[in-house]
Amino acid sequence: MVKDNAELNRAETLNRWRLILGESSEEGLSNADDYSPDDFKYTEVDEILGYLYNREYGEEQGYRKGGGRGPSDLTVPKWLHKVRELFPKSTVEILEKQALDRYGLTELLTDKKLLESLEPNMNLLKNIMQFKGRMKGDVLKSAKEIVRVVVEELRRKLESQTKASIMGKRSRYASSSVRSLRNLNFKQTITKNLKNYDKDNRRFVIDRLYFDGNIQSHNKWDIIIGVDESGSMLDSVIYSSVMASIFYRLNALRTKLFIFDTQVVDLSDRLEDPVDVLMNVQLGGGTHITKALRYGETLIENPGKTIYILVSDLEEGYPIQHMYKACKDILDTGCKLLVLTALDFNGDTVYNKHAAQTLSNMGAHVAAITPNELADWIGEIIT
Repeated sequence: MVKDNAELNRAETLNRWRLILGESSEEGLSNADDYSPDDFKYTEVDEILGYLYNREYGEEQGYRKGGGRGPSDLTVPKWLHKVRELFPKSTVEILEKQALDRYGLTELLTDKKLLESLEPNMNLLKNIMQFKGRMKGDVLKSAKEIVRVVVEELRRKLESQTKASIMGKRSRYASSSVRSLRNLNFKQTITKNLKNYDKDNRRFVIDRLYFDGNIQSHNKWDIIIGVDESGSMLDSVIYSSVMASIFYRLNALRTKLFIFDTQVVDLSDRLEDPVDVLMNVQLGGGTHITKALRYGETLIENPGKTIYILVSDLEEGYPIQHMYKACKDILDTGCKLLVLTALDFNGDTVYNKHAAQTLSNMGAHVAAITPNELADWIGEIIT
């Protein structure tokens, strides 16, 4: 007997519910008319999803690994291959992310072939940074190449706007080879071409356009960036490293970068390569913000032209009054002090709000901002 459309739609709906609810729903669904476990159409999809999401359950929830109808034994490589066969790219990325973040399938990161088969993206970069201590030899080499791909893509996206924000102020005293309406100096163009005015035809003839050039700073600003490498600051560590590398390439800035937990590591001599910077980050551990602030203080040469950026959640592991005193001393030199509780595009930040308010009351600028906003802020100060 041929089923009509209504029956087929009902069967499809039951199949979808079975897929959502899992194997334990079969008994309940089998009580529905015209449905039995043998009618389930998505067995392969169910097996792939179950390999990952059945990790949520243990025997206390009535789940026993290897029970049921005896699905085939999947390995991580087979699972990953099937995931890519059965699902669109956007779903694959979600499954890979949850496999790493939620269910700890670290084999994805410690097996060279599996690692190289993953899509390079920000989430994979963060996982590599968290697990790179377990990587050795060829696996670590492959991980670095993935980090490089993601970081270079991120740098390309940020670099153009950063340059425009910091180097983009126009100078009326320098000509430019960049011919655009934005840079056109109307006053100079009219003045220089007055001699070409055609009285007979009452026309203004322009034989040359004059454009403003960008300011080239001869007295550079110093940027000192101290980055808290505690685990909660991972996104900010990534963006700070990339932004420091971009600043390093700009003629108007001299950039220093150091990272810290209870110790301070100066990475200023590695700013040419942000990948090198990131692979030196050791996430976690304690936090000694005062020690870091005092180290950065020794890098100040010209306070009136120095921007000191502290990237931290302000959760000091030592007496916090010492941290306040260090910030006050830095401000008293005449430096601009910017405290970033987050530097990323997510906008989510957890930090010591009382400490942030105290520093703001002292005169520090305290904010959670995007990299583009940081570039705009620096551009406003130095121009």
